[in-house]
Amino acid sequence: MAATTPTTASTHRAPADNVPAYRTDLDGLRGIAIALVACFHVWFGRVSGGVDVFLVLSGYFFVGSLLRHAIHSQATHVTLRDTINPWPRLKRLLRRLIPALFTVLIAVAVLTVVVIPQTRWVSIGRELIASALYYQNWHLAFNSQDYLAASSANSPLQHIWSMSVQGQFFVLTLVVALAFAALIKLVARFIAPVADPRAIRLLVGLAVLAVALVSFYWAHMRMGVNQQFNYYDTFSRLWEPLAGGLLAIWLPSWRVPRWLRTVTAVVALALIVTCGWWIDGVNAYPGPWALVPVGSTLLIIWAGATALERPRAGTPAPQGLPPVNRMLASRWPVWLGTIAYALYLWHWPLLIFYLTWREKNHANFIEGVGLLALSVGLAWLTKRYIEDPLRGGRAEPAHARRDGRRQWVTYTSVVTSVLVIGTLVTGIGIKVWDHRVATMVVDTKNLDPRTYPGARALLEGWPVPAVDPQPSPLMVTQDFPETSTDGYMSDFEDPRIHVGVYGDPTATRTIALIGGSHAEMWISALDLLGQRNHFKVTTYLKMGCPMSTELVPKQDGVPYPECHDWVMRVVDKVIADDPDAVFTNATRPRDYQPGDWVPPTYPPIFDEFIASGIEVFGIRDTPWPHNAQGLIDTPTCLADGGSATSCATRRAVALAPENPADELAATRPMFHALDLSDGVCDAEICPAVVGNIVVYKDWHHLSATYVRSLTDELGRQMAATAPWTAPPGP
Repeated sequence: MAATTPTTASTHRAPADNVPAYRTDLDGLRGIAIALVACFHVWFGRVSGGVDVFLVLSGYFFVGSLLRHAIHSQATHVTLRDTINPWPRLKRLLRRLIPALFTVLIAVAVLTVVVIPQTRWVSIGRELIASALYYQNWHLAFNSQDYLAASSANSPLQHIWSMSVQGQFFVLTLVVALAFAALIKLVARFIAPVADPRAIRLLVGLAVLAVALVSFYWAHMRMGVNQQFNYYDTFSRLWEPLAGGLLAIWLPSWRVPRWLRTVTAVVALALIVTCGWWIDGVNAYPGPWALVPVGSTLLIIWAGATALERPRAGTPAPQGLPPVNRMLASRWPVWLGTIAYALYLWHWPLLIFYLTWREKNHANFIEGVGLLALSVGLAWLTKRYIEDPLRGGRAEPAHARRDGRRQWVTYTSVVTSVLVIGTLVTGIGIKVWDHRVATMVVDTKNLDPRTYPGARALLEGWPVPAVDPQPSPLMVTQDFPETSTDGYMSDFEDPRIHVGVYGDPTATRTIALIGGSHAEMWISALDLLGQRNHFKVTTYLKMGCPMSTELVPKQDGVPYPECHDWVMRVVDKVIADDPDAVFTNATRPRDYQPGDWVPPTYPPIFDEFIASGIEVFGIRDTPWPHNAQGLIDTPTCLADGGSATSCATRRAVALAPENPADELAATRPMFHALDLSDGVCDAEICPAVVGNIVVYKDWHHLSATYVRSLTDELGRQMAATAPWTAPPGP
């Protein structure tokens, strides 16, 4: 949400020079909106609709201001240069938005180092840069982060997405408006006068209406395509501030009874306050359901504006405001509205850092009250000592020199210097840390198995010496399978089939490793087995794309049609390449109940290979770490002080008692069911660390180091069903 010009008045002030009366009731509406946003984040884990109120108000004020500039610029004394010069308005925007934002970003950087495990520093550092440069919404969109209930795993900067949307809207609208004003100025100079305000309003209004309608259609259409992306998409959100802009351009001047305005304002405010409970904002906004908070905001603006028609210069506005607008213009809502920008910036990171520090996913009532009180206090301090001085809202302390010379050391200069230096230090620190992590090389191929037995500790009872596990929680995040580092894994947008060759490239026998990332992670073991037992391993891999006949597969709930096309092409190519066997996943976790299963879309793929004379190694998927609180990011859990058991998963919850793929093997002689669950879990739990090796590199992929410790058991099971994969005889 954008900052606004502060005011201490509780009544409307009359306009001058065609500037509308100042709407303190809209300051109050902003205060109600920020209260809803903060309370819903802290206690209810839902989207309140308050952000949509902010967007509409921003559009109403900003577009109205630019329209007045476009009309005023037609006066003969305004030069073309002054008409198109963006700096005065851009400077005001920067003064309003940057100081508080950078203050919070510096605080987030410091608290991240103090509270957040190192495994998350890179992602938060990148979000700090995205937030500072106003593209955080795109960063989140492309990373598909859900903006749901707060938990210790959320980013402390997710909420900045709306600031980025508004910043992009301000700059884009400013450039377009100044270009339009310049065009009118040129037309008036060289062709014909175009100074009629009604004509200008009509042209601007039609243009804004057209863009808003296209944006609304886009937002509605994209809901069924990729709602996670759609939620953050600037173009999908554009219709909301433009709706406010349309009201600023074409505010109806109908004379209506006071009772009708009163009923309208009451209903509108009630909808704003309650819509967070009966609309699932994350899955519904910014589609048609967003018309509820957007339309309600427009109605409140209209209800108050109709009572302010034609006030006389120098006199107070008429007192015919509906009761709701009078309530919004009262002291406390207006005061809350004046700190709304800073409060919006502070409340979310404080909540996330507190939950992380307390290792909780929810704040109780008392904790929530304390967090909100602290947020309000910091917001007031930020406004009083950061925002106001740097935007010129509060006079400098009087330290004028008697000789009349300019005083360089002032309160404003000191605060500005601190912010600039703090921002530079933060930015440099982020880049240094990002480079350090990016250049980390995990070299664990030659670990001594007597010190780091890994899976051998579970499978064969090897002793486990007391040493620190490898790779470290920070390093394990970079422990990728060979195909990832070699570039043989197609990403989500890449339709190509990249074939890698591993094992013994000169061998006459071949195993094709096919599927998604949960098939890919076994290359570290298959490569070793191929070298030992003299078979070649070819790879056909794509992110998030298991071998399935599903027509519209989904990735994190988002339709992923590229996957189906890729799978069909891979099946044809593998059959044409004619390997001796394929190796792929045969099971996956159930979505809404314990255990794992063979999805019915998997066996048709297996049968197609078998019909072509190709054996199938179907490996059981490993457990996806989770507990009663949700998914577990193993490296972060360990870095945050967790242990092998506290970061573990219960086996009975993650896995069925028997391998679900055994039924396929019983009816298909050329299908070989492989199950390495006993190398990842004991009878009760699936630990985060086994045999001094960290098991998972992220939320659900095995580390390459741990996969290598499973090589012998994988080779034993393969040889038991397909003897040609065993070591050659003497």
